[in-house]
Amino acid sequence: MCQQVLARAVVVLVVASVGSLSVGTVTPVLAQGGEAVGWSVPRLADGRPDLQGVWLSNTATPLERPPAFEGREFLTDEEVATLRSRAARIFANGRSAFTTPEGAFFAALNDVDTYGGASSTSNSLGMVDVEFTNQTSQIIDPPDGRIPARTAAGQAREARVDAGWEFKTGPEDLNNFHRCVTTGVPRLGGNFGAGPYTFYQIIQTPDHLAFVSEAFHDARLIALDGQPHVPEAIRQWNGDPRGHWEGDTLVVETRNFAQGSYFYGAAEGLQLVERFTRSGPDTITYRLTFTDPDTWQSPWTAEIPLKRRDEPIYEFACHEGNLSMTGMLGTARIADGSATGR
Repeated sequence: MCQQVLARAVVVLVVASVGSLSVGTVTPVLAQGGEAVGWSVPRLADGRPDLQGVWLSNTATPLERPPAFEGREFLTDEEVATLRSRAARIFANGRSAFTTPEGAFFAALNDVDTYGGASSTSNSLGMVDVEFTNQTSQIIDPPDGRIPARTAAGQAREARVDAGWEFKTGPEDLNNFHRCVTTGVPRLGGNFGAGPYTFYQIIQTPDHLAFVSEAFHDARLIALDGQPHVPEAIRQWNGDPRGHWEGDTLVVETRNFAQGSYFYGAAEGLQLVERFTRSGPDTITYRLTFTDPDTWQSPWTAEIPLKRRDEPIYEFACHEGNLSMTGMLGTARIADGSATGR
């Protein structure tokens, strides 16, 4: 019943892919902000752009620009075609369901089977719906396509996460994703366990927008009626979002993240600005700007395309039978015993 109500909310998210191998002519794509020729933005009765529908985040483009593409914002069409062909060959055995879109990108870039065996075209089940595009990174600012340097506090938070699973005493020591509480906001790229891509549904009214994620059945309800943010003392796992329109672009500002939230080292200090723009009949250009002076030395921005799909989203029942929780805590007990000599 609750999930049926949530399914009437909204969704968003994205991704775009990239590949590379040789230098040549660059062909820009819609995700760079251009609109399709001979197409006009669909609108609701109130005149606002219609963002509704089911959208797929499936870009293979890495979040950060790989060193091999330093100084290059785009790949050539020939390079993209090569990456796409390699990925289709490497994952022809159906194992693409066990990698992320970015994992598929690097497997194709290095032309290696990420599972240790030789690439094979036998027993082909086909490549899943992962998209390779001309971008060399989802990050468009700074110009080098990399996350800015972290502050000392940001480095410390990253180090705690990178320390592994040792000495976890209970579920509360694991992040919200592994506890099946929430996928988190924002969410860049697809997610292993929900497939190598993720579906979102968007539903909008004149004064509210709802984003519903297939994974975990997360729902974000965003007020568009000008009401202020809740007091700073009120913190939420996915922050407190407020939206407004700037021309045909929906701008969503989110703050008041809870201390237990986490995004690349940022937590309660994160301020997120998302911009959603219809850029084609089947595309939303999704741009995200991250600001947290306690984590990064400067703000940074990523951009990804969301692709329309004419199909429903389904329940992702993460919490039922969450055996990974038992396994991770059991491993922590083994590591704890080894470290203490028990």
